[in-house]
Amino acid sequence: MEDVLDLYAEPYDQAFPVVCFDEVPLQLIGEKREALPMRPGTPARIDYEYIRNGTCNGFVVVEPLRGWRHLSVTAHRANADFAAQMRGLVDDAFPDATRIRVVLDNLSTHKPAALYETYPPAEARRILRKLEFHYTPKHGSWLNMAELELSVVARQCLDQRIPTTERLRDILASYEARRNAAKATITWQFTNEKARIKLQRLYPSKSP
Repeated sequence: MEDVLDLYAEPYDQAFPVVCFDEVPLQLIGEKREALPMRPGTPARIDYEYIRNGTCNGFVVVEPLRGWRHLSVTAHRANADFAAQMRGLVDDAFPDATRIRVVLDNLSTHKPAALYETYPPAEARRILRKLEFHYTPKHGSWLNMAELELSVVARQCLDQRIPTTERLRDILASYEARRNAAKATITWQFTNEKARIKLQRLYPSKSP
């Protein structure tokens, strides 16, 4: 925990960006009957029945201090998908960074081995040399600021029926463009000092 909180306390450094990474399963829901549009004095009406169109996965990457984020949709949440996300960080999002510090949880796919299973050894090593993983503790995924971004996404974008991955990508791309244009940052206020007070029971105690 303190490792992650130390990262959050550092000032912004574009050569060593701190990036939070997470994913969320998403269900695709279609309309069984066409909704009745809004009219003067009458709200839009949506039938209670719907069609399940399967599931997909949403990835989010957020750089809290710069106010930048990127969202993408994949069919699965496998090792290859995680590896592709990491290569995207290195080659597309932060090509000039010296080292990218990535905060993420302990999901089984979130390991360096995922890159070696996906790419040739030399390519996997090239990517990993620019990455530095910082894992949140078990039951401590709330320390990942990417969860805050996902909460905003859920409130602003996902409170509707979305029938296809294409429609979902359009919605998330619009959200991303709007939030990045506004440079919406995340202000983190939970420090190591506060953790040692509020979570004192979690620290090892030294017998007198």
